[in-house]
Amino acid sequence: MKRIYLDNAATTAVAPEVVEVMLPFLQDTFGNPSSTHWHGRQARAAIERVRKQIAAYLGASPAEIIFTSGGTEADNCAIRSAVRTYGLKHVITSPIEHHAVLHTVEDLAAQGIIEMHLLQVDTQGRIDLDELKQLLEKHPNALVSLMHGNNEIGTLNPIEEIARICKHYGAYYHCDTVQTMAHYAIDLSRTPIDYLAGSGHKFHAPKAVGFMYMRKQSKVHPLITGGAQERSMRGGTENVAGIVALGKAMELAQEHMQEHARHIRQLKKHMIDLLLAKIPGVSFNGTSQDVDNSLYTVLSVSLPPSPHNDMLLFHLDLQGVSASGGSACSSGAVKGSHVLAAIKHPAARGAIRFSFSRYTTQEEVEQAVEILHKLLSSENPVELVRKNSL
Repeated sequence: MKRIYLDNAATTAVAPEVVEVMLPFLQDTFGNPSSTHWHGRQARAAIERVRKQIAAYLGASPAEIIFTSGGTEADNCAIRSAVRTYGLKHVITSPIEHHAVLHTVEDLAAQGIIEMHLLQVDTQGRIDLDELKQLLEKHPNALVSLMHGNNEIGTLNPIEEIARICKHYGAYYHCDTVQTMAHYAIDLSRTPIDYLAGSGHKFHAPKAVGFMYMRKQSKVHPLITGGAQERSMRGGTENVAGIVALGKAMELAQEHMQEHARHIRQLKKHMIDLLLAKIPGVSFNGTSQDVDNSLYTVLSVSLPPSPHNDMLLFHLDLQGVSASGGSACSSGAVKGSHVLAAIKHPAARGAIRFSFSRYTTQEEVEQAVEILHKLLSSENPVELVRKNSL
């Protein structure tokens, strides 16, 4: 069985070019970048090249880029450090943020360190900027943490406008760009974001490498202490091979951004058309049906009520289709998606998230829709799966 992978919002395949540049740093150039001898200097030079490269792509300075183990660490470091460094008592966020943000803010609130304020979202996951302004009128010395693109329903936040609002009120702005980094152009020289998180495995680098951007006027207490790595802002020996891979993945994404976006948007539009034609009563969550004004890599599908919905992902998997019911970090959890709950998604309707990459093909999309159609049309999906496996 040739498997169809449509869960790229969870993780992406590592690009062959990325694997190629990693190998020397796993085999020959293996020195500790904190060492002063030749082997260490080669590793340090590679890290600093990537730091300059990423900074240039984002309109930042190299000193503003701190390498981390991924987006979750970057989110934790930014939020906890900003609160501690500036003595902040209020954090404003939304109920559809990734748990790396929500659980961090909830933990700080449970300790009595801050008061947590949740902006309301509408049925498409959009925040009310007037409500944000009203909260900042009351609590100007606050941290605002609002993501760029939602990982489950594809709704995009207007981060440039949010950043301007925060600057106007003197608040700090943290933005989780894990889903949008290297898919959208972000110019931090023009957008006053204070902290930003990115993760390599969402754009064809390996897992466990990412970075935090910290505007140079900002400060940070390290979340991980130990050594003087990353300018004493993140202890621990750097993941040299991962950082080199991150740089190559970012380079490929930046050079071919429009081409990749055009390919993926066409696939998403094609899948929407096929689903509407083959599955009566299908609809789409968040803004994901609006191909040009949503996170183009994500399509959140709401299926008509069916007794098979609870096991649909399982049956899709048996048929060779890898998709998700929401965020991969929540799969297997007893509770349903907090994002779908926040937008008041009807419990009777099944929800599937399909997400695409530059490696996804039109044939795979067509096969996946056909398999989904057959499963929903069958009175006994288990028997259908059994027959197809014979």
